[in-house]
Amino acid sequence: QVQVRESGGGSVQAGGSLRLSCTVDGISTNIRYSIAWFRQLPENNREGVAGIRPGDGQQYYADSVKGRFVVSRPNDDNTAYLEMNTLEPEDTGIYICAADPKWYFAPFLRAHKYQYWGQGIQVTVSA
Repeated sequence: QVQVRESGGGSVQAGGSLRLSCTVDGISTNIRYSIAWFRQLPENNREGVAGIRPGDGQQYYADSVKGRFVVSRPNDDNTAYLEMNTLEPEDTGIYICAADPKWYFAPFLRAHKYQYWGQGIQVTVSA
């Protein structure tokens, strides 16, 4: 059983910062997962926000967050972080962490590529 757990989030004023954490706990500690964050959209759709691959640490970002958000996994293990800076009211939403044992696939920020999902965490940015 693979479990994906998010933490962090909360409420902040526009221009502020928040940090999300995502930890993936699997049956085998030898498996490293690709990790990404998605934002919940209406009608059960999910928009890719940022992701990071294990090994080379390649990062991927949606155009809307480039230059503002930074995704990292400092120890190249199954814990990743999303630093969200210069937040805008449009960034408000439920952020869901996803993980998959595949390393090389495209597009990296496509929801159906990910097998395991967290419950999601609320981020609210007020004007």
